[in-house]
Amino acid sequence: MAVPVSNKILTFAIVAAGALLLAAAPPYAVAPDASVAALCAPAEEEGFATEAAAEPLDATQQALVEHLSRRFFIAAAATERMVAAAHSAAREVGLDPLLVLAVISIESRFNPIAESGMGAKGLMQIIPKYHLDKLRAAGGEDAVFDPESNIHIGARILQEYVHRTGTLEAGLQYYNGAWRDNSAQYAYKVLAERERLEQMLRDRKVPLTVAVNSRGI
Repeated sequence: MAVPVSNKILTFAIVAAGALLLAAAPPYAVAPDASVAALCAPAEEEGFATEAAAEPLDATQQALVEHLSRRFFIAAAATERMVAAAHSAAREVGLDPLLVLAVISIESRFNPIAESGMGAKGLMQIIPKYHLDKLRAAGGEDAVFDPESNIHIGARILQEYVHRTGTLEAGLQYYNGAWRDNSAQYAYKVLAERERLEQMLRDRKVPLTVAVNSRGI
């Protein structure tokens, strides 16, 4: 059974908030037995987690989960969902998943409830009023705060901008609303982040199962 978007968002936010509290706590304040925390998970979330993780992560995805979880202080289970969604969304639209993860890193630092002063929301900072058709197709405007929905919609928006502008750099600038910036600072920032992710995988000698050309597509 599909979990309502509102329940998924609430559960995900609770998990993310808990991870931040644990990261800030002194060592003696953290429970040593991770199995105890697992017992606190609601049954409905357990069922959803099983559904979301039906396809095992490969070595590349697992390395990304470990790296991003530590870097951004995110619970491993939440990171697995985002990494899996980024790979799935990238396959659907023909983008490099490392590029999608790089956009998320720059846009929201993997905070699923991030919101800017300009009204951009969620992991990939989508502005709902400009993409209502895509959000409605995903279940309504609240889908912007659902991690999987946000990533899939954001990846499709980025792919459309790349196709429309003709280059990855221009598409990234358009995605950020900075198409008038001739220095393309946003695009270079995203591509530099993508390069860091790729280098991390190379350093770990993990088989690269993603596109690795300089354009990120």
